[in-house]
Amino acid sequence: MTAPTRRSAVASDLGAQLDALREVLRAISASPFDLEGVLGIVVERMSKLCDADMGIIYLPAGDNSFRAVAAYATNPEHTEYERSHPTPLTPGTMVGRVVLSGERAQFVDAETDPSYTWKEGRKLGGFRTIAGVPIRKEGQLIGVVGLARSAVRAFSDDELALVETFADQAAIVIDNVRLVGTIQRQREELARYLPSTVAELISSPDGEQLLAGHRREVSAVFTDLRGFTNFAESAEPEEMLDVLREYHREMGAIIVAHHGTLEHFAGDGMMVFLNDPEEVPDHTAEAVRMAVEMRDRFSGLSERWRRLGFDLGLGIGVSVGYATLGRIGFEGHLGYAILGSVPNLAARLCAVAEPGQIVLSGRVHSRVEAIVSATPLGQLELKGFRRPVDAYALVDVVASAG
Repeated sequence: MTAPTRRSAVASDLGAQLDALREVLRAISASPFDLEGVLGIVVERMSKLCDADMGIIYLPAGDNSFRAVAAYATNPEHTEYERSHPTPLTPGTMVGRVVLSGERAQFVDAETDPSYTWKEGRKLGGFRTIAGVPIRKEGQLIGVVGLARSAVRAFSDDELALVETFADQAAIVIDNVRLVGTIQRQREELARYLPSTVAELISSPDGEQLLAGHRREVSAVFTDLRGFTNFAESAEPEEMLDVLREYHREMGAIIVAHHGTLEHFAGDGMMVFLNDPEEVPDHTAEAVRMAVEMRDRFSGLSERWRRLGFDLGLGIGVSVGYATLGRIGFEGHLGYAILGSVPNLAARLCAVAEPGQIVLSGRVHSRVEAIVSATPLGQLELKGFRRPVDAYALVDVVASAG
């Protein structure tokens, strides 16, 4: 006659399973991004239900190993060891066996099994039977759940199936935290191009439509250094970097002050637009005021650079119209871009501007005519535009709008 086996909560109490899952779901809902806290609840509940003496959840450590991030009922020495000694992905460890096979794994007696090599961890933990289950997200293995018993007693298929259910909940927590990390990286990348408040907006759920792509009327301002090629050929690299850093710092402060969005800068050129994603009332007039302030600030910089032997000037082009805007790039390197004829026109007007000159499109001039003094440049033949373009050289802003 076969001796009766010890029954775990898996076989005896379905209600306990449901209560444990509800508690895990409540924890996820209350603190969706508390990785260690919620995973600690997950591993505790599954350990108790499966009559395990201890449990650990492991996540990738980034060096072909996995590290413990949440533990239940492990002694302090064992916990510290698992956290500070990433488990190698070899067939001789439970974690390695799960990761390499992509399936459940179990050592019925890790003390006597010669294939089990994680001896120091087993000695500190005092366990005999150890089992592991993969944590998957959309088919990809992103973690491992490990359960152990102090006595030699294999985990049943029913117990391991229950662990898989809890592993699915762990995957939700891990994915939530990864999402937060991705959003934070996007914010940091986007903050290179945008004011911090705008980066916050477009990396939030409310800004998803902006990121996906949309059309809006914007005013575009393109700036370009004159004499930069000769400067780069004659200046020392350190001198060139110092000049560019000062130029970017001073122009950047003006852009932020006027609620502009810096799409990109490429050494000597900058593309800025206003009225997206942050709305700017009377954005065309604001763009013109920004351009004037940039020209005047640059004048002071160029005078000092000239005394150092660097002869640099600034040309600026301003246009207005509807454009398509949205996020471009790839994971880890994202930008917020403007597409269409509006930025192209600003760049072409900038290209014909003399050093210290701001060239406006005819449409821009018609909107700000009441507050500026400007000189007609006639109709210009610009590369990429089939018809001549009316243009004006801005002299100054002479009155406030409204």
